[in-house]
Amino acid sequence: MSISASTPSSTAPGPQKDEEARLRELGYQPVLARRMGGFGNFAISFSVISILSGCMTLYGFGMSAGGPSVMLWGWAGVGLFVLCVGMALAEVTSAYPTSGALYYMADRLGGRKWGWYTGWLNLLGLLGAIAGIDYGAALFTGALLNLQWGFDPTPGSTMVIFLCILLLHAVLNLFGVRLVSLLNSISVWWHLGGVAVIVGVLAVVPSHHQSPSFVFTEFVNGTGWENPVYVAAIGLLLAQYTFCGYDASAHLSEETSNASVTAAKGIVRAIWVSWVAGFVLLAGLTFAIQDYAGTQNSATGVPPAQILIDALGTAGATAMLLIVIAAQLFCGNAEVAAASRMVFAFSRDNALPGSALWRRVSARTQTPVPAVWLSVAVAALLAVPSLYSATAYGAVTAINVIGITPAYAIPIFLKLRAGDRFERGPWHLGRWSKPIGWIAVAWVAVVTVLFLLPQSSPVTIDSMNYASIALVAVLVLATVWWFVARRTYSTPVAYGNAREQAEIAEGIV
Repeated sequence: MSISASTPSSTAPGPQKDEEARLRELGYQPVLARRMGGFGNFAISFSVISILSGCMTLYGFGMSAGGPSVMLWGWAGVGLFVLCVGMALAEVTSAYPTSGALYYMADRLGGRKWGWYTGWLNLLGLLGAIAGIDYGAALFTGALLNLQWGFDPTPGSTMVIFLCILLLHAVLNLFGVRLVSLLNSISVWWHLGGVAVIVGVLAVVPSHHQSPSFVFTEFVNGTGWENPVYVAAIGLLLAQYTFCGYDASAHLSEETSNASVTAAKGIVRAIWVSWVAGFVLLAGLTFAIQDYAGTQNSATGVPPAQILIDALGTAGATAMLLIVIAAQLFCGNAEVAAASRMVFAFSRDNALPGSALWRRVSARTQTPVPAVWLSVAVAALLAVPSLYSATAYGAVTAINVIGITPAYAIPIFLKLRAGDRFERGPWHLGRWSKPIGWIAVAWVAVVTVLFLLPQSSPVTIDSMNYASIALVAVLVLATVWWFVARRTYSTPVAYGNAREQAEIAEGIV
């Protein structure tokens, strides 16, 4: 495959100056600090994907929705399709490196309404991701406390832990993008080293391992549905949920040097590195299962914790859980950064209620402080149903997938529709642009329908997949608010940027 990643032809100014000029060409006055390098940009998407968060938190779901064979082969297949989505999205990111990312791309390529609905879907997905990631970290923290001190991880106590984690991530994000970038860089090595340690220990310490036949061919159906194809299809949620959030590289592009190239590269690298490392992690966990039914019904409430306990004992399991929890905390922190930049950018174009507040930027840290607080507050509200429903966490993860995944495909589809009118950036796919683009759009269409379907049978109030309700709710909200904000919402390229730039300047405090 021939993929161009050449740098801009201008040689006089450095990459940072080039990107500031490009941002002004796109209609925005630079107000965020451009202090993130290429590795840091890759690191934020890799941290948000977080195989030690997604794979671990939904491992129990995977054990019932298809079992080992669906988890392993589903990961391999989904990863390949997601790589196509990521490459196609990276190509558009190279052309439009702004914090608004997906909605700005859609607005430029398709018009105001395309941008509007893409933005609301993207926002739903990002906020759902914060809730899913940090609630998963709370579940694992509860499992650790149960293991060490007999703590009872009730829904109420888990919610308290969750709120404490959200507060931690809000505070860390207020210190500026340099700290966020540093933590994400540490996160990369923590994830890769953590996977190596966990898999290595699980390969050496237990006296019993499952057979390759079990790991790669065993099918388990605990969903209540009889059709194995349907069960395998919904079992792909584990992989598709984990492979979400790589648009973080695009959302941080206004804070990244040479973003037209490095943000695009960051998306693609984050996906393929996660693809390889995640397969190794899932295989290592599955080979180490000692008691399948006992793992599913673990008193910790977290099946991977039971795998570690059975295979390594209490002390070993505690050490491994600490590795996982730290990785999940890195992940949640990165997701708050990405979501807050989306809130900032969407408000900069007057798309949200109270936009004048949410687009304000701290003069000291050059961080959108109100946007950070709004992001964690909405994430907290999304997790409230977990107090009353055991299946709510699965619904939150599905909200993340069905919100953010369609938003990935919209700018890709619009780029394909634009044909030669699309002015590609310095990183592009060359002759592979159209085939990879259409594969990406088709895949997104399939998984969007897939994850609106019921995940367990019979379908009751407790077992219903509420992701469909959340999707309808956000589309209704977006439609209603459109009639209120359509006169003020605009991207500067389409409508001139004098008013917007004046308002942004007033918003720096």
